[in-house]
Amino acid sequence: MKEAEESSAERANRIFSGPIAFLRSAPKLEFLPDPEVIEVAFAGRSNVGKSSLINAVTKRNGLARASNTPGRTQELNFFDVGDPLLFRIVDMPGYGYAKAPIQTVKKWRHLINDYLRGRQVLKRTFVLIDSRRGVKDVDHDIMKMLDEAAVSYRIILTKADKIKNSELERVKAQTLAALAKHPAAFPEISVTSAEKKMGIAELRETILDAALGY
Repeated sequence: MKEAEESSAERANRIFSGPIAFLRSAPKLEFLPDPEVIEVAFAGRSNVGKSSLINAVTKRNGLARASNTPGRTQELNFFDVGDPLLFRIVDMPGYGYAKAPIQTVKKWRHLINDYLRGRQVLKRTFVLIDSRRGVKDVDHDIMKMLDEAAVSYRIILTKADKIKNSELERVKAQTLAALAKHPAAFPEISVTSAEKKMGIAELRETILDAALGY
């Protein structure tokens, strides 16, 4: 009797339950790993919950670590998914921290801009937006960088459990309206809560679809 075909949800659960390991940090372009496999990146403002979301998606407690000083981590962190290697997750440094020194902000912009423009294996960037805050000017800035680099990206609303459903619906509508102004933006958004595991299983499937086409 032929075995039942694996569903996309089962495949995503299996892959993210398997080997995932930190590869390296890259403070400059010369430290990037060789562009041998597909990459998907995660970007977001400082304190948006990026580390918590990556840990929830990968079913690890401490794979991605938040900086003790927001806005100061200025490195791209790479994680290998699968053995044999299937793709890489790239944890981009947080942006928009008000107290970050000007030189730190400039360094961030140069690193991110150069990475986005020159990384052919980067298939999708996920831009995290705090559901309680909505899309801010600094978010539009990174979205504009992605537009100019012609890198496809998708918005993920985080901490969706922290606001009322009516407010969440309002933020979703405002976010979708904002995306209409950005040509590289994916026309759908993901709504998540790392703490409550809301939308996490669906996000795993979305990531695999972006990285591997299924």
